[in-house]
Amino acid sequence: MKLYMVSLGCDKNRVDSEKLLSNLLEKYPDSSVTGDPEEADIAVVNTCSFIGPAKEESIQTIIELGEYKKTARLKKLIVAGCLVERYRDEIRKELPEVDEIASVRDYVDRLDTQMARVESGDRYSSYLKIAEGCDKYCTYCIIPRLRGHYRSVPMEHLLREVRSLAESGTRELILVAQETTLYGTDLYGRKTLPELLSGLSGIEGIEWIRILYCYPEEIDDALIRAIRENPKVCHYLDIPIQHSSDRILRAMHRKTREAEIRERIARLRAEIPDIALRTTLITGFPGETEEDFENVKRFLRELRFDRLGVFPYSQEEGTAAALLPGQLPERLKRQRQDELMRLQQEIAFEKAAEQVGRHLRVMVTGFDPENGIYLTRSYMDAPDIDSVVYVAAGNARNLLSGDMFTVRIVDSDGYDLIGEFDESAE
Repeated sequence: MKLYMVSLGCDKNRVDSEKLLSNLLEKYPDSSVTGDPEEADIAVVNTCSFIGPAKEESIQTIIELGEYKKTARLKKLIVAGCLVERYRDEIRKELPEVDEIASVRDYVDRLDTQMARVESGDRYSSYLKIAEGCDKYCTYCIIPRLRGHYRSVPMEHLLREVRSLAESGTRELILVAQETTLYGTDLYGRKTLPELLSGLSGIEGIEWIRILYCYPEEIDDALIRAIRENPKVCHYLDIPIQHSSDRILRAMHRKTREAEIRERIARLRAEIPDIALRTTLITGFPGETEEDFENVKRFLRELRFDRLGVFPYSQEEGTAAALLPGQLPERLKRQRQDELMRLQQEIAFEKAAEQVGRHLRVMVTGFDPENGIYLTRSYMDAPDIDSVVYVAAGNARNLLSGDMFTVRIVDSDGYDLIGEFDESAE
């Protein structure tokens, strides 16, 4: 029997998918995984329904896979994840090609303490989901309704999972949750992310630990110290702030205001001068005025983030923001998104040029044989969303993905960097 899995949405979903697939292999001991839906007997779609486009992608994927029940060997189509949590009855009624459904709450807590997973990406770089759910209740976000209250995965389970990942070749850990900075508060009565970082860094084979989804109000001295003093923790932090206008932050039910965000970022840069900071912003939130938008542009020019993602606001049923007055047209939301990305492009290109002359440890992610160039990432670059360091192979053509070495940055190319082997550092 052949199993086929499609994982949609965020990296947290991807971890769930890898564990679901492991469960299916245990349930069907004579089965194996295929990457070709034509060969599949059972197909599973782990859906996302965070925003409108994600819902559309999930539904379209289900419909497309359903066609394989007519034209190929597919016998069973299982749909799991957030779309089921949100639209269980509609799926049963409108998508008759679906044989079984499993909502997030049917399985996610059990998966979070499961060690076994079938890795779907690069083995050398693995996501580690350290918590589930959220208690922030931002007005634009459906996650608390879909995923429930914040629940940390016990530390002993995480350490055991990472030992297994390291034995399988993982060198980079990417910590994810709806909010990583609150890790442990529900289990241990205090924030224990620094302790988790210490425990993970003691596992042989792990070289990099990268932290995503850190809410600014929860970044404290203990976490800053852990990042600064632990050599395996990348000097990289993903801090989703969503806006800079106090008026909009208040309407979003965010816990910080512009002055506090500026203070956190200033403290991070003072304590860790080479830290790379990524953030995300939402354009076109209900009631966002030109003055609010100008505030964001000024904020970006002055704070100069290393990495930035910008998303137009999505009016989602079931959220408080969907009922707010002042909903803006899609055209304006996207115009503002484009304007911020053009501004960030200037900043990012300048920051890339400033890296020339630095020596950076990089990890191989691929090889371009036609041009004899290694594709690599530095500590400043999370997979799939950030930049690339290109390195001419020269005589070193036997490196594998996941291998690490030191380069000297000799040039920049837009967002990306160009390096050469620094043999003296090896």
